[in-house]
Amino acid sequence: MGGILREGTDMLEKLKQLETEYQALEAQLGDPGVLADPKRYRELSRRYAELGEIVRVYREYTKTLDDLEQAQALLDDPELGEMARAEKETLEARRDELERELELLLLPKDPVDAKNAIVEIRAGTGGEEAALFAGDLYNMYVRYAERLGYTVEVLDSHPTDLGGFSKVVFQVNGSGAYGVFKYESGVHRVQRVPATETQGRIHTSTATVAVLPEAEEADFELDMSEIRIDVQRASGPGGQGVNTTDSAVRVVHLPTGIIVTCQDSRSQIKNREKALTILRSRLLEMKRAEEEAKLRRTRLAQIGTGERSEKIRTYNFPQSRVTDHRIHYTTHNLEGVLAGELEELTNALKKADQERMLEELNQEAHGRA
Repeated sequence: MGGILREGTDMLEKLKQLETEYQALEAQLGDPGVLADPKRYRELSRRYAELGEIVRVYREYTKTLDDLEQAQALLDDPELGEMARAEKETLEARRDELERELELLLLPKDPVDAKNAIVEIRAGTGGEEAALFAGDLYNMYVRYAERLGYTVEVLDSHPTDLGGFSKVVFQVNGSGAYGVFKYESGVHRVQRVPATETQGRIHTSTATVAVLPEAEEADFELDMSEIRIDVQRASGPGGQGVNTTDSAVRVVHLPTGIIVTCQDSRSQIKNREKALTILRSRLLEMKRAEEEAKLRRTRLAQIGTGERSEKIRTYNFPQSRVTDHRIHYTTHNLEGVLAGELEELTNALKKADQERMLEELNQEAHGRA
């Protein structure tokens, strides 16, 4: 490999600074004053965890360089030369692997990754079975969020008679939530025998997931003259009213035709605020997608067109299998995945995304050379 870390000191200097910051955080986390402040402790703990992997790899990298230097010094030794040559080969291969890892870990972070996430799940093809699957996905994400220490707030839900959802929108609150959940956007497919199926036939159903970074007022200013707000009676499963007040809010963005409904709070004001937050987030995401499309068109290779509409993952119940088609990842731990054990899959998707970004950066660098 090119050995970017060996070619310049900037990256090595950055790594040294991160290690110093990591050590300072370690000391702060043991400070009684910090321990007494839960909010501050959470913030520092998150940053400490974020730096942990970089520092671990960096320390192994520096040790590998030291070991390599020692092996190099023994090459001419009559007794140890042969062993040193074999060790040198192994260490050089490991050094290259670690350099690659560090390059991936140091890739610039997308600033929106730190934001809260708004997740929308819609039942797709498959009728009531698709609605039940949408409910399974909702429960999976709630458990995953809880495992990561995030909180979940339902913004809008349309439950069905059998306990599924035709649509559910919720917000995952916590630093970095969008960076974790963004990989869930796309079409999810389930293959299983529905409870109502008498002949044991496997049915295929789908649900679509859209994940947006929460857009605050400072991120995107809405022109209220372009918005129509309607108030209506909230409804539950089967269309029955869930309360007697006109608390459900329907927001229409006239220029784009985007419609957002919110009915989960008994307070009309809260539903209005939630609906405007979702609308703001959708409009900001549209703007980001347009800008990203322009950037990608200027690159030599266009990657992943129509990602959102593609089938990204299959949940096969008879085989207890989950397959993510984007990275050809398969696990036979379906039960664990549905219980929210998504860390391994998310990490694999994140790594594949980083590899793609690094490849694009390298292509751009070669194009400028």
